[in-house]
Amino acid sequence: MDRFKKYLLWMGIGLLFAGASLGAACSDEETTARPVTFMAGFKPQANLPFVAAYVAQEKGYFTEQDLVVDIKHSTGEHLNLLMSGDVDFTTADANSVLKRRVDPELPIVAVALFGQQGQQAFVSLGESGIQTPKDWEGKTFGYKISVPPDYLAILEAAGVDRSKIQEVRVGFDPRILTEKQVDILAVFKSNEPDTLRGLGFDVTVFDAADYGVPTLGLTYITRQDMVDENADTVKRFVRATMKGLEFAFANTEETLDIIMKFAENENREHQRFMLLTEIENAASPLTDSNGLGWMTAQQWKEFQDSLLQYGALEGSTDVNLAFTNRFLEGIYDNGKLEWP
Repeated sequence: MDRFKKYLLWMGIGLLFAGASLGAACSDEETTARPVTFMAGFKPQANLPFVAAYVAQEKGYFTEQDLVVDIKHSTGEHLNLLMSGDVDFTTADANSVLKRRVDPELPIVAVALFGQQGQQAFVSLGESGIQTPKDWEGKTFGYKISVPPDYLAILEAAGVDRSKIQEVRVGFDPRILTEKQVDILAVFKSNEPDTLRGLGFDVTVFDAADYGVPTLGLTYITRQDMVDENADTVKRFVRATMKGLEFAFANTEETLDIIMKFAENENREHQRFMLLTEIENAASPLTDSNGLGWMTAQQWKEFQDSLLQYGALEGSTDVNLAFTNRFLEGIYDNGKLEWP
């Protein structure tokens, strides 16, 4: 199916539900409370976009914004459900936002950026003696699905000879590193380094951002029609979740209590590691000045240029269509959240 046909298919699905959504919105305005469906992009856990919604639900911030929010968790179909209108907001990595804007040209828009740095890192066992990317030469690198552009950018930034590294696809089990089938492993930095340490292994972590590589992480996304036709609902959702995010920054233990209500089968200390790691990556001089969730066209442009340089995108998109600060601008005053 060519790109145009894909786009028509997505638009057809979206239009099918648009009438129902518009009718519901009109009814909601009459009764004040507005139903909203948020779908976290994975199982219940301490990913920061999930946490912001958990806290907003438990602390009553959604209620104060006249929203009735149904929080769901994805089984892998959250983007499809967003486009069909069954979900109003979901999460996506910035990389995925750009990819889907390019092909199949989906009208998705990021309305808040949680990861001022990317989700991925690279680790080696502490006992391996690998201390710098130059030490990767002569070693075996394991990646999950495809060779990450962050990895290629580190090689260039550090002057590493890629031809001297064996690259192998290894999937998602980090024990491939502890079993010494690889020497360097691509990981999700908010959980897998802690998992490896929990298995009794010290690890050295390499983050592309430390080598000057432009990286971005998780976002909240919605559809363009929500931005255009239900702007007040989007603003209320963003305000409530950014309030939840502020709370998480200031109240670790109570936030963990809330997380465990949603992720009751998870290990609390592992969730703590995830929470604190993602909080660290969500703060920057940019957010200090403008407010949590803030993003700029320059960030997105530099990130897209890096992805294009290392073959991670099939083409470019207008980054100004891929994100908007419109709703963040409406809730912050000089970087301070305005709360009714």
